[in-house]
Amino acid sequence: MSEAGRDPSPAAPLAVAAAAPEEKKAKEPEREKLPPLGSAGAGATADLDKGAKGQISTSSSVPSTVSQKKEATENRSSPTHLVFPSIKNVRDLPPTCLDVRQKQRISTDASSEVKAPVLTEPGLPVQPKTMKDFQEDVEKVKSSGDWKAVHDFYLTTFDSFPELNAVFKKDTTASFNTIEDSGINAKFVNAVYDALLNTPQDIQKTVLKGIINSLLREWKGPRTKDDLRAYFILLQNPQFNNTSTYVIYAHLLRQISTLVEADHHFLVHWLKKLSLKRFKQLVERLLQFISLRLFPAKPEEFPPIAKCSWWIPSASKVLALLNTANNLVHPPLIPYTDFYNSTLDHIDLMEEYHTWQSFGSSHRFSFCQYPFVISIAAKKIIIQRDSEQQMISIARQSLVDKVSRRQRPDMNMLFLNMKVRRTHLVSDSLDELTRKRADLKKKLKVTFVGEAGLDMGGLTKEWFLLLIRQIFHPDYGMFTYHKDSQCHWFSSFKCDNYSEFRLVGILMGLAVYNSITLDIRFPPCCYKKLLSPPIVPSDQNTPVGICSVTLDDLCQIMPELAHGLSELLSYEGNVEEDFYSTFQVFQEEFGIIKSYNLKPGGDKIPVTNQNRKEYVQLYTDFLLNKSIYKQFAAFYYGFHSVCASNALMLLRPEEVEILVCGSPELDMHALQRSTQYDGYAKTDLTIRYFWDVVLGFPLDLQKKLLHFTTGSDRVPVGGMADLNFKISKNETSTNWLPVAHTCFNQLCLPPYKSKKDLKQKLIIGISNSEGFGLE
Repeated sequence: MSEAGRDPSPAAPLAVAAAAPEEKKAKEPEREKLPPLGSAGAGATADLDKGAKGQISTSSSVPSTVSQKKEATENRSSPTHLVFPSIKNVRDLPPTCLDVRQKQRISTDASSEVKAPVLTEPGLPVQPKTMKDFQEDVEKVKSSGDWKAVHDFYLTTFDSFPELNAVFKKDTTASFNTIEDSGINAKFVNAVYDALLNTPQDIQKTVLKGIINSLLREWKGPRTKDDLRAYFILLQNPQFNNTSTYVIYAHLLRQISTLVEADHHFLVHWLKKLSLKRFKQLVERLLQFISLRLFPAKPEEFPPIAKCSWWIPSASKVLALLNTANNLVHPPLIPYTDFYNSTLDHIDLMEEYHTWQSFGSSHRFSFCQYPFVISIAAKKIIIQRDSEQQMISIARQSLVDKVSRRQRPDMNMLFLNMKVRRTHLVSDSLDELTRKRADLKKKLKVTFVGEAGLDMGGLTKEWFLLLIRQIFHPDYGMFTYHKDSQCHWFSSFKCDNYSEFRLVGILMGLAVYNSITLDIRFPPCCYKKLLSPPIVPSDQNTPVGICSVTLDDLCQIMPELAHGLSELLSYEGNVEEDFYSTFQVFQEEFGIIKSYNLKPGGDKIPVTNQNRKEYVQLYTDFLLNKSIYKQFAAFYYGFHSVCASNALMLLRPEEVEILVCGSPELDMHALQRSTQYDGYAKTDLTIRYFWDVVLGFPLDLQKKLLHFTTGSDRVPVGGMADLNFKISKNETSTNWLPVAHTCFNQLCLPPYKSKKDLKQKLIIGISNSEGFGLE
């Protein structure tokens, strides 16, 4: 298990020292001493000496306090000694980011304020330097080489939280107690940090020393908004990219992570206002911090694991604040995949999962409490292994039951055996799945009646392909295909039996459970509904598949209708007189127009300029939730009857879609590297022609090739290598077109003699593949 999974232990004392000038030392109060900070290299990659030369001490667990020496010295680099006292055990601290199972959430309502204790803001020091003054001082250094003015600025600015506010607060007399405006001059902060990395090492050490002093003073007690501003500023310090500063960085993260929820609320809304560049830097810095603590290049750089088990939990909690901030912005500042930490793919994920399962959000840390950092590939491994364990458990129980009744065990009892007729595919599949409901979590095996053959994976994939194609055919009436959005949506037609929708849900669940990629085109909203809630409620009367929907969700399915409703919202004329609409909608069902009220008495309530937002919201909710509730509830219960796993709680809706349908990102070079050959060698002329042609294809033709050979134009979660793509030699006339065996991801290619001929035949084959060459 990762070191972060252990019980948090008391913090190792933080020990750093930095230079301070004589005039500053004379004014400083008595403080706890730290061993001196060794000389550091200039620039962002400065490496602070270790060990006897002045390491950032991490080995001692008992802090010692000595009075600071008052003697004056003319050497600017004379160290001041400080030591951090032991800080409260992290397990006694309030939660900051919340386990996916917790009901509490950081408020995302920008219009409401979370009430925090109101503390009187202390008076701030007078700071005469402006951003222009600072930039002029930096420019003067280029000609004079004299860093004194710049050094004095950094020395004063980073000496304390009040000094930070005095410099960077836009108006020192204003309180700025709002979530929407931090009151910080962001441009000034960026200019100061950008210049810092190009200053001499003594200035950089001065800044680090000031941060230590500030953290020593501020780590206890309630926080004012000026304190939050100081944390917000310090968090952006680029010096924390350097591993030699990680001890200081860890203590800063700890203090931020243990703030109360009301303070986190402010920080989240301030973080979302950062520029894309700065926001991404913060995320990457925290991910690097976690990775290097898990797998340090030089273990001696850091304290023993037992003494800093709180490092990773603290960093994860701060990363959770950034993730929350990112989710508040539409569109997000960075893709959700930028929060993935690929390092976690190399730890014992199942131990993390079982720790989370056993202890939840209690004192034991697990990365599963922060699923946004776990990659989709890692989540797939967790789900697969969890599924395998459930399969083994169910099969073992079946075996035990058979033996206890003194019956001869049969190997078939270990599988979900499906026997279906091709001519009655849907009805036979529905009957089999209904009859063998108790076996859904066993490994799937398919047999087509009247056909010889063992299912080594090919028949199972064929069953999925044929069944999905038949169910989603427009003539079948279960789903409506929307050409504008190129996706399917649930038909709102009422019927007496919704069991076939349950069948589709079971199919999707079996696909995830058995690692099959399906060629299904549902909008993202479908997967959001599928996780509402992620675990089937015990109370049968609890609504399922209902989620908050917006005009953006509707636009992904019915873009024209969404555009019309959007124009209604922005219409500047008199809505009531010009549109003459009421809170009533009409739908055609089997040639009959039926009306539905969006609210009680809706047919008598006109849509006006004042209530049009409500109308649009109710209309959207009706189309995506209420009108298809029974259909989707059956689909929901079908899916969760197979995928009843807490591992689903780790997934985002987008990740469920990738697990079911695969990723749309194609990497044909990766496919080339992983392709297997039968009858050909990769150096053969025909194969070289093939890859020259395919790599030169536009994206749409590459997708058609993938669909032609695999039955889907998407890539499994594990990438192209998981396709097991094979090119076989087809000993036929070169006048023939290529043939695909989609059940085995196999392309049969005649030995074409020229690149032009191969390209022509291949394009014809993949462009006319529906019902052609498909086995």
